[in-house]
Amino acid sequence: MTETAFKMKLKPGCRDEYIRRHNEIWPELKLLLKETGIKDYSIYLDEETNILFAVQKVEGNASSQELGNNPVVKKWWKFMADIMETNPDFSPVSVPLLNVFHID
Repeated sequence: MTETAFKMKLKPGCRDEYIRRHNEIWPELKLLLKETGIKDYSIYLDEETNILFAVQKVEGNASSQELGNNPVVKKWWKFMADIMETNPDFSPVSVPLLNVFHID
């Protein structure tokens, strides 16, 4: 199992809406993530900077960042585009993070 981390940016004033949408995550998206091998996925918000920090544990070689061709993911990206910084294809602007320390 591998672990990946990345950051994204929430638009100002969108905290509650972001949380609401994720509390109501679409069942088909949740199933897709599980079928892709994503077993543990958390997103944290730094409320001072609106930076979202995501961590996911993945069995296999895929990650949520590699599902951009899936119609469900494209639909989710478009749904979230009004509250996040996005690329022209509506994918969230996402920056991979380097793991510099880990302890079990």
